[in-house]
Amino acid sequence: MSSQLSGMMPQIIMLALAAGVAMTLVVVALVAVLGAPRARMKKRIAAVVGTGPQISADIKGGRDHQMAGRKKQVAAKLKEAEEASQRRRGARLRQALVHAGLQITPRRFMLFAAGSGLFFVAMTWLSTGNLLLCLVALPIGLLGVPKMVLKFLIKRRRQKFTAYFADAIDVIVRGVRSGLTVGECLNIVSRELPPPVGPEFTLVNEGVKLGMTMAEVLQRMSDRLPTAEVRFFTIVLITQQSTGGNLAETLSKLSDVLRQRKRMRDKVTAMSSEAKASAAIIGSLPFILSGALAVLQPEIISLLFTTDIGNLWIGIGIVMMLIGSLVMRQMIQFDI
Repeated sequence: MSSQLSGMMPQIIMLALAAGVAMTLVVVALVAVLGAPRARMKKRIAAVVGTGPQISADIKGGRDHQMAGRKKQVAAKLKEAEEASQRRRGARLRQALVHAGLQITPRRFMLFAAGSGLFFVAMTWLSTGNLLLCLVALPIGLLGVPKMVLKFLIKRRRQKFTAYFADAIDVIVRGVRSGLTVGECLNIVSRELPPPVGPEFTLVNEGVKLGMTMAEVLQRMSDRLPTAEVRFFTIVLITQQSTGGNLAETLSKLSDVLRQRKRMRDKVTAMSSEAKASAAIIGSLPFILSGALAVLQPEIISLLFTTDIGNLWIGIGIVMMLIGSLVMRQMIQFDI
């Protein structure tokens, strides 16, 4: 039996390499189709400069041409800044760390990722002693786990900010109606509201004190928190400074829109809970069946851990489960 397995080792290695290449191509295709970074960049630029019909409908006569030219200039500057940031080394990682609210450098995060990869490889080697499984565990610990942790922190920070952002706008509305300036209202929000809303508005106030314009500090805030709510707020304030109007009434309507978006998001979450439960059940079935076989027929399940072919199929199964989980996760996500 051992001689047959040793004779099949080159074929097993070739099969593993072919399976790895095929799965890598599948993952790259999924990321390219589902990610659409160019579409997100164009959407971001259009949202920040305010090219929507609701904004341009309030601009009349000569102001229309003036605002159109200004929008083109802002769009060109945003595009140049985006391209320059992409050319800088580690710019995307640095931006993701800012979005997550982490006060660490990209180098430290890369050291954390390297330590995670070594930990996964060491645990796999100590538990199985198989080199192929160690090769599978290395990218999971080096790239998968740190990226998942970073995405989780970014999502949690954005959710916490969105939960209190409508209250911050209400504070600004009440302050403007009582006769306070926008700067004083922003200062109240930075003192009274919890993180991350308070610290973000503190940075806005500090930028204004240092001589930056309101448009610049709001744009930086939008870069730190690239959510639709912050873009709406930025567009409203920049447009109000350029064209005038009742700021309190506009921000009040914006607060109502943000609360309606939150209600819609909660409704979508409730409606997709059944699909999430089904995905969790399907994902847990292999582990449940493996545990049942380990109790009822341990001599059968032990072949997966004591033979090279069994180890190979364990690795292929783990990779396929990860791909299936990512696909199901993408299917039950909705953008509002």
